[in-house]
Amino acid sequence: MKRRSFLKSAAALLPAAGLDPMAFASAPGLDALNAGEIVGAGKDRLGEAHSRGYSSILFKVLPRETSNGLFVIEHMNLVNGGPPLHKHPNQEEYFYVISGEVRLAVGDRRLTLRAGESILGPRGIPHTFAAVEGKPGHMLIAFSPAGKMEEFLRATAIPNPPAEDAAFWRRFDVELVGPSPFKA
Repeated sequence: MKRRSFLKSAAALLPAAGLDPMAFASAPGLDALNAGEIVGAGKDRLGEAHSRGYSSILFKVLPRETSNGLFVIEHMNLVNGGPPLHKHPNQEEYFYVISGEVRLAVGDRRLTLRAGESILGPRGIPHTFAAVEGKPGHMLIAFSPAGKMEEFLRATAIPNPPAEDAAFWRRFDVELVGPSPFKA
């Protein structure tokens, strides 16, 4: 019997055994056979499109794949712009520049990272980023633990640009600190 057929048959038996099938279910949109699959270059984990207006965002590792331990996104074609200054009280945010240059503010530091460079934004420390003007950037960002970042990015995606309202951001455990120091 093929594995997929076996798993479907086994799932059908769970209610008969008095077991809750949801206790064994994987996340929506993914099944146990998808775990460990390659997410191709320029591809989103679920084949979706995400944007906050200053880049195209690809979801690479979903929180539901890691018991909410990790969420990894890829920013492609990052242009001048970025989120306002903010902080995460419950998670670290790791930035890795793949190509181009990206300006970062982490606490009081103002840095420009180039391809191959990275920095950690520790929990509780205000931070933001923006591409260097005229040079599209490309970077990975990882959140650990994942928290509510997937929901936040979905709620603030274009055509619903991010609300710069502190109460809105707090719903996703993100604290809005102020405007980006990189915006003119």
